[in-house]
Amino acid sequence: MKRSITIIGGGPSALMLAAQLDEQKFDITIYERNAALGRKFLVAGDGGFNLTHSEKTEQFISRYTPAPFFKEIISAFNSEDLRKWFKSIGIETFVGSSKRVFPVKEIKPIDVLNAILNVIKQKNISIKTKHIWQGWNNNQLVFTDASTPENKELLVKSDIVVFALGGASWKVTGSDGTWSAFFADKKINIIPFQPSNCAFEIKWNKPFIDVAEGQSLKNISLFCDGLEKKGELVITKFGLEGGAIYALSPAIRKQLNDKKSAQLFLDLKPSIGLDEIKNKLIHKGNKSLSKQLTSVLNINEVQLALLKTILTKDEFTKPELLAKKIKTLPLIITDLAHIDDAISTVGGIALTEIDDNFQLKKMPNHYVIGEMLDWDAPTGGYLLQGCFSMGYGLANRLNTSLND
Repeated sequence: MKRSITIIGGGPSALMLAAQLDEQKFDITIYERNAALGRKFLVAGDGGFNLTHSEKTEQFISRYTPAPFFKEIISAFNSEDLRKWFKSIGIETFVGSSKRVFPVKEIKPIDVLNAILNVIKQKNISIKTKHIWQGWNNNQLVFTDASTPENKELLVKSDIVVFALGGASWKVTGSDGTWSAFFADKKINIIPFQPSNCAFEIKWNKPFIDVAEGQSLKNISLFCDGLEKKGELVITKFGLEGGAIYALSPAIRKQLNDKKSAQLFLDLKPSIGLDEIKNKLIHKGNKSLSKQLTSVLNINEVQLALLKTILTKDEFTKPELLAKKIKTLPLIITDLAHIDDAISTVGGIALTEIDDNFQLKKMPNHYVIGEMLDWDAPTGGYLLQGCFSMGYGLANRLNTSLND
């Protein structure tokens, strides 16, 4: 006799779970609050649909916080496995110059989603949209059916329940974190949500923003608490955003939580050593330092404005001091962006609340996967891969458990 599985949520982890579950063993139903599955999945595809990353698995795992939690999860279904699976359902991928993995150019995000949905539909999985989970009534799940004029209440009893309700960013997609109150009532430890992969506030002065707003700092290195990330930054009225600073989110967030501010150091010329920069500045001849910076060191207008904004007159006019600051320019972060503007969030259900099979220790046969759990990863394909790998891993465990 088949066991019933209720999946609540329709994001990447839920989609992979449903696609991998054995429909011969389970009677599967997905409940989604939106009118269709995968809304946040599609939003993530705006501006380049980065599915995963091509780096080696060991290095891949190190991108996660906490990395040990993901060691088995990613090793069991890594980026190569994901690419092979996508190919099996008609989605060809390629590795870009950044080593990120994308669908080939003629394939749009909606095509990827439809390919996954086709797999799910072939399994005769029941999909109920516009159903909003409202907690429990004794041992039954409570849903509001928003497709009915009276918002009819629905009670569901299921052998197995899998929660994949997302984090707390991008409320427009239904990912608002309000589910946390229901788990807190069950004495499940909830870590407060915070933004990740978001803009960070720097209190720029107006003359600098007038020159630099919307401009990029390319080919730079950023340092925080001994960690380094090379890449690109974008200057905004609020502060800084971009891949380089996103990757340092955990370290920056820790400093902000501990000290109410965080300090970064920016290397504007990571390909040139300190001694070489110092030598070029000292031997400037009759040129001004500003002219020497632009003509010999290729410091552009925005970088020059940044140096003049951050440095004192003494630091800027003395070649030795200036050289050091070009390599280690201090930046003070004062806050995180609003949580709804973040690409992802940390917080949610503490990892100590689940066992090695994603099952809640206090609630047998109730499982949690995806961004509901308290973990972090940078952009670049790691977030999606983490969710896909969790969905795959749980499906494998559930499929196998009936054979034990």
